[in-house]
Amino acid sequence: MQFSSNPKIALRVNGASYECQIDARTTLLDLLREHLQLTGSKKGCNFGECGACTVHLNGRRVNACLVLAAAAESDVTTIEGLAENGRLHPVQQAFIDQDAFQCGYCTPGQVMSAVALIREGHATTPAEIREWMSGNICRCSSYPQIVAAIEAVLAQEKGT
Repeated sequence: MQFSSNPKIALRVNGASYECQIDARTTLLDLLREHLQLTGSKKGCNFGECGACTVHLNGRRVNACLVLAAAAESDVTTIEGLAENGRLHPVQQAFIDQDAFQCGYCTPGQVMSAVALIREGHATTPAEIREWMSGNICRCSSYPQIVAAIEAVLAQEKGT
């Protein structure tokens, strides 16, 4: 077995297939931002503590700054991949409707976490929403609006 410090990887991002030759130390976040020019996922702390870089890897939310790109040879969804046919994802629209952002820096990660926690079934009460969103930091303190946006999507899904 031969080790390469610049492996060639293949992955799907937002439904499109990519092959990239990268340095073995490249994180998924850097691959997305620097190689694929998908800059929606933000680089915040670069230690997995703020959640600004949250993406979905095989449907599971992850901090892209902590995942090596070479280990992410699979299906990745970023904030750019949520909208369909020019229509915002319901969570994206709810964030707008509920004014769930101020500076907007953390918003992509917040939205990606909210989509995942709704899909995971973890959003049944405001306290549960806050707990499951606790890995995403908002320095502008838009937490009440973020919870309201998630609750609005849940109500919409229930038809109330």
